[in-house]
Amino acid sequence: MTESNVKINHHILELADMCQENFKIDSSLYGKYEVKRGLRDISGKGVLTGLTEISEIRSYSIVDSDMIPCEGKLFYQGVDIEDLVNGFISEDRFGFEETVYLLLFGKLPNKEELGSLKEILATYRELPTSFVRDIILKAPSPDMMNTLARSVLTLYSYDEKADDTSIPNVLRQCLQLIALFPLLSVYGYQAYSHYHDGNSLFIHSPKPELSTAENILHILRPDSKFTKLEAKILDLALVLHAEHGGGNNSSFTTHVVSSSGTDTYSVIAASLGSLKGPKHGGANIKVVKMFDDMKKNVKDWENEEEVRQYLVDLLNKRAFDKAGLIYGMGHAVYSISDPRASVLRRYVASLSEEKGFQKEYKLYSLVEHLAPEVIAQERRIYKGVSANVDFYSGFVYSMLDLPLELYTPIFAIARIAGWSAHRLEELINCGKIIRPAYKSVAPHQEYVKLDNRK
Repeated sequence: MTESNVKINHHILELADMCQENFKIDSSLYGKYEVKRGLRDISGKGVLTGLTEISEIRSYSIVDSDMIPCEGKLFYQGVDIEDLVNGFISEDRFGFEETVYLLLFGKLPNKEELGSLKEILATYRELPTSFVRDIILKAPSPDMMNTLARSVLTLYSYDEKADDTSIPNVLRQCLQLIALFPLLSVYGYQAYSHYHDGNSLFIHSPKPELSTAENILHILRPDSKFTKLEAKILDLALVLHAEHGGGNNSSFTTHVVSSSGTDTYSVIAASLGSLKGPKHGGANIKVVKMFDDMKKNVKDWENEEEVRQYLVDLLNKRAFDKAGLIYGMGHAVYSISDPRASVLRRYVASLSEEKGFQKEYKLYSLVEHLAPEVIAQERRIYKGVSANVDFYSGFVYSMLDLPLELYTPIFAIARIAGWSAHRLEELINCGKIIRPAYKSVAPHQEYVKLDNRK
């Protein structure tokens, strides 16, 4: 590093300290002006900012005007997610494409309608000529979410009607992105793995007869082989991550950016930027890393007291990343249970049997049982605490031998369905540009001429 660079870096640190000092807002002012930080009240209930028909999250019931916590429920276009899952599981078929149809068009498809959508997605599951070589392979990134966002923004240049925000055109763009997300994500990972880690580079073309989940495993694995159970559970994970209300950070981003009138590619890139955050889409990575640390530091995984003590140490910032959190436990909305975790849990045991992870599954189950009790003892909480979907999804991905770098992109592969629905809903209802208020609490200053400033 040159002397000039050292001097600049030192100056940047000084300027950063100035930002820290001058931008810090007195925390008592948030209470004084009744600001709902994070657009949530103290119980975690979100501030109402819009209306949607796409999905509903239910975490409490109203009894005599009182809000009573209840078992969590999730509805896609009014259909209970548990009924949706039970339907395609009992009929031994894949459900993600059916979920895409339901979210985008507001009703369950019949066989002909579902077949037509699958055909459209299969047709759109093809990147522009030389896109993989010129865009993905030439500039591999260590973060697949950045690769995915860059690829989405680049697709703008290949679209002759990129700025057309008519509903037919936006729907076409959304369906193309839903079809292409698996390719953009997996090819991005393979490029980085090749150039950074020296692994062999292989690019498998998707197969039109395969489902989205099957194609992910097909194009990711060198031998393209996978079991039926592996594909079914990955498909289930996609269904459970496809949508979660208009208020989650990335879906709200979709509404906010769509309300400005910009193009689809810019909207989805913004949503990807939101999902990349470790407080949102990256949470299951933290869960997996936490359990890796737990397995190293807890001698007997079946000993309740040992596991309990590790959880106490987590909360008291003595273990793992010392952040004081048990990752995968608790949710901004749900209290008694997260229905997505409840659904996924039923099938995790089967996969752990097939993959030889029974011991790890018992540890996960024990932590799920103990964590709410430990949190209640160690912390003041305003609502119940239960395992969220991230608690088990990372475990599922690790059993499927998916690389850690693809955990959040797989979330995006699923959630692009929900984002697309929210974008269409925002455009169809022609709302105003979203612009909430921020109150200025800065003291006024008098302007001083440059030569007179200290």
